[in-house]
Amino acid sequence: MPSGSPFLQACRGEAVPYTPVWFMRQAGRSLPEFRALRERYTFAEMTASAELTAEATMQPVRRLGVDAAILFSDIVTPLAAMGIDVEIEAGVGPVFAVPFRSEADLVRLRPLEPETDLAPVLAAVRIAVAELDVPLIGFAGAPFTVASYLIEGGPSRDYARTKALMLGEPVLWARLLDRLADITIASLRAQVGAGAAAVQVFDSWAGTLHPAHYESHVLPASTRVFNALADLGVPRIHFGVTTGELLGHFAAAGADVVGVDWRVPLDRARQRVGSRAVQGNLDPAVLGAPWAVVAAEADAVLDAAGARPGHIFNLGHGVLPGTDPDVLARLVEHVHERTADGRAPAVAPQAVRS
Repeated sequence: MPSGSPFLQACRGEAVPYTPVWFMRQAGRSLPEFRALRERYTFAEMTASAELTAEATMQPVRRLGVDAAILFSDIVTPLAAMGIDVEIEAGVGPVFAVPFRSEADLVRLRPLEPETDLAPVLAAVRIAVAELDVPLIGFAGAPFTVASYLIEGGPSRDYARTKALMLGEPVLWARLLDRLADITIASLRAQVGAGAAAVQVFDSWAGTLHPAHYESHVLPASTRVFNALADLGVPRIHFGVTTGELLGHFAAAGADVVGVDWRVPLDRARQRVGSRAVQGNLDPAVLGAPWAVVAAEADAVLDAAGARPGHIFNLGHGVLPGTDPDVLARLVEHVHERTADGRAPAVAPQAVRS
């Protein structure tokens, strides 16, 4: 992918012809063509097929006109490929048949062998990269978030077992996160080797943590992941939900771009992440409102981002399943038009205190 891609330029904090746009969870959920695939194939069948994975990855680029694609996959795909019994349950998420409970469970987390374990994934990356005219983003789960699924057995409201193990058995916890960091590193390096032009690390549930606990028990493993990718020369994006108090730590881990959910204005987020680029952060629920509201809220995000380079427009979390794809396409066009030729936002953002 040419280095002149607006998405890659924005990731590097360079001037862009317009603010680039892509959406988390754009590959699937709201697209009728994706739903047609899901009527014929299970999630497991789709991710086991390089052709179906590539097709789902490319669908939103064709329909929405976004400036980047993101691989259609899941953060637990590497674990499933290693033989760990996990299923993606519709409306629930990853569910593990045998949750992580003790040191004896570490043996199940063998080293990932990407060329074998992730062969369909890497083939899908190669197919998509050959056909796309925008960059492909590879992704993986951060050690904490993957650990939380493993320990809880699935999604959780309070992460009680995860926090109990983290605080009560810190040595075992560190060994678990080291194993998961190794898996994340191997997966992402292989995706870049196959052609991914950027990577995003999802620490979706890190916002459940006290900042001091994150700094002591999670940041070291996340930092190791980002440091292990530095030599690849591709932008590294770090994203989590309800992580306003952790944005500085997310930047310190080594990310080039920090994703921001809708709860923190981008001008305030910029103060917390320093020189890093930012990504976000329209509330996904806004897309169900009348177009005038959507446009006004999008403009507010652009105004908060300011005229400083280094902003990728995105939602503050994933596309909701009921979202109208036509609204997404219109939003992409709106952001492009409003920011064309590097035009500064219409309203200067107000100074805020972090």
